[in-house]
Amino acid sequence: MNGLATTLVLGGARSGKSTFAEALVRDSGLAPVYLATADAGDDEMKARIAQHRARRGENWRTVEEPLALIDVLTRESRPGHTVLVDCLTLWLSNLMHAERDPEIETRRLTRFLGVAQHPIVFVSNEVGMGLVPETPLGRAFRDAQGRLNQAIAAAVPNVVFVAAGLPLWLKRDANQEN
Repeated sequence: MNGLATTLVLGGARSGKSTFAEALVRDSGLAPVYLATADAGDDEMKARIAQHRARRGENWRTVEEPLALIDVLTRESRPGHTVLVDCLTLWLSNLMHAERDPEIETRRLTRFLGVAQHPIVFVSNEVGMGLVPETPLGRAFRDAQGRLNQAIAAAVPNVVFVAAGLPLWLKRDANQEN
C-alpha cells in the first residue's frame, strides 16, 4: 500500500482534520480520489466546497456521492489509488434524512473494510464532546455518529485525532511509514 494504510481521521469542527487527511493522501504518492459526501444546498456550502477544491488542487479527481458510499469505494479503490472520504458525518446526516438505517449502513461499511485491498482515508467529526443536543433528532444523530466512529475505528488499522491542526495518533499500524 505504499506505506499508507486505511485511516480514520477524527476531530471537531475546524480542527484541521480535512487538511491533515489531504496531506496523508498527498504524501502517499498514490493517485488521489476525493469522495465528497456533501450536498451543496446553499451558497455558504457551495463556498466551502469551492475552498476545499482549491486547496486540494488539480491533481485530485473528485467524485460526489451523498449516499452510495460503498458503491463508490468499490469502484474507486484500486491499485495505485487512494480514496479520501470527506466526510462520514455528512454521509450519516444524508442517510438519516433519507430515512436509511445508520446501523445497517455502518455494518455494510465495516464489512466492506474487511475486504478492501487499497487504502482509504476517512474524515469524521467527533461530536460527542460537547453539550447534549436539545432535540431527540440531535441526540439520535450524536449517538449514531459515536457508534459509526467506533465501528470504523475498530475496522481500520489507523486512527488519528486532530485538534488545533495537531495529530494525536490513537491507533497506528506498525507498518505505517508516515
